Amino acid sequence: MEKFIGWWSRAYRGEKRYVTLGKAVLLALLPLACVLAYCGTQGRSLGEVFLPASQWNDELFYFKQVEGIVNYGCPQGYFGFNESHALKLSFAAWSPVLVFPWILWGLLFGWNLMSPIWCNLLLLSLCCFLYVWLVRPAWKQLGILAFLFCLYTPFVRYLLSGMPEVICFCMLILFYALAVSHLRAECVWKLVLLFALSGVMTLMRPYMLLFMLLPAFCWVRREKNGGWKGFLGSAGVMGLVLGLYVGIKHYLGAEYFTPLFFTDWISAYLEQGIFGGTGYTASRLYYMGKAFLGHMVQGFRTGLASGAIFGSYVICMGILLVHSAADWAAYRKGKKTEGKALLIAEVHLAFSFLAMLFALLLMYKLTEGSKHLLTFLAAAVFVVPLMETRYYKKAVLLGVTFAWFFSYKAVDPYDYQVPFAEEERAAALENWREALQGELELERENAPNYENVVIWTFEDRVEGETVNTPWQLLYALPEGFGISCCMRDYVTENFGDLQSRYLACPTGGDIQGMCKKAGYPLVYGDGELVLYRLR
Repeated sequence: MEKFIGWWSRAYRGEKRYVTLGKAVLLALLPLACVLAYCGTQGRSLGEVFLPASQWNDELFYFKQVEGIVNYGCPQGYFGFNESHALKLSFAAWSPVLVFPWILWGLLFGWNLMSPIWCNLLLLSLCCFLYVWLVRPAWKQLGILAFLFCLYTPFVRYLLSGMPEVICFCMLILFYALAVSHLRAECVWKLVLLFALSGVMTLMRPYMLLFMLLPAFCWVRREKNGGWKGFLGSAGVMGLVLGLYVGIKHYLGAEYFTPLFFTDWISAYLEQGIFGGTGYTASRLYYMGKAFLGHMVQGFRTGLASGAIFGSYVICMGILLVHSAADWAAYRKGKKTEGKALLIAEVHLAFSFLAMLFALLLMYKLTEGSKHLLTFLAAAVFVVPLMETRYYKKAVLLGVTFAWFFSYKAVDPYDYQVPFAEEERAAALENWREALQGELELERENAPNYENVVIWTFEDRVEGETVNTPWQLLYALPEGFGISCCMRDYVTENFGDLQSRYLACPTGGDIQGMCKKAGYPLVYGDGELVLYRLR
């Protein structure tokens, strides 16, 4: 204990150690306070959050994959789309690195429907504590941070979800806290950690390579003789990380329905030359930019979720760009001599915002790509309060933006409503769990295999109308089973040649009729969902 106090005293000579500790604890309690306050306003408790009541179907894939990893090392059945599967093991289209904190949590404490939520809360609370430890914000800065944190309601929504966004939030917030600390007092171990953090983030999502540019800059900056050692070393680290990502994607990623991101603008340069490629890129930026602005307008008018994210992102990017440019000009003119560490972090975050905007327009579907911008906004919540500005005008502008988009205009339950337990859904899930435990048994030989896969038919025609499959009931599948999300046309066109052993579809639909006609045995069913054994 004496050694700890001595270390803390040496680390925080400019401020009483107990004050810093108090700030860190207060900020660490903020995520839990926001979550409890939200649940209270809904007349619910934290323990009533219930993932099978959610409408976000990605959560099912993440949850069941982690469950399979925790219990068997990897899922024993394939996760994929239209019966695709990874070349090795049994993961879906996204890198399994994305959920590694949940895996560690499950190995230590077990895995159940509340596990990702408790893990999310712990991660963000720990992140807040370490942020204060590393950055040492003043009380006013801490107050502004808390103000923005409370208004940025995606923190609460994703804390109470089975989506891994909070993991990305925490990694990037911690990255910038460590970067500011390193830039204030350069330290080799901090630089190594910056490379490690940005490397892991890149393995999670490839556009996070943007953040590896900051430790690369720091390495080049600290080297003498032009910084060639730092430049070559950084290039080598980036190449290694990219190579690992490509390997993970190639061997451990299942093919998705459509490409996750598009590279046609790159191939245009190879096929049409530099002028043709430039024209194609400019054309894509123009048309995608118009669509982007259209989403923003709808976000302002109706609260369209993608438009709300785009609007917040553009305003936040503008704040970062303007403030960074003003600070940079002040340094160049000699009007400002302190705070250079924060300036470098600001400039890098502003550059990353701008670069990600171009990446979104060129490489992603707008609606699906919008959620990736939430991580950048989460990092800005922790960087903007550190800016030196009179009356905190920029922080107030960002806070008003968040309040408008994520509170006043947040009316769509699909995007903003936290899932709470519903008696009917909980009872149905329990019935399915009891029925399937005795009927579905894992085939451990040569696993992973299709014997342990349930086809989730995305939708079907029931009495002439299109009905989505109540996929939430698939949370009841025994541990280790894989899920292949298949489109209706794929199932009907390949009905006699489906590789998976089980098939789930809406009750009373055309596909159930095909199963009956083929004489497939019904494993279990209710008024919403039926599950058949195909062999």
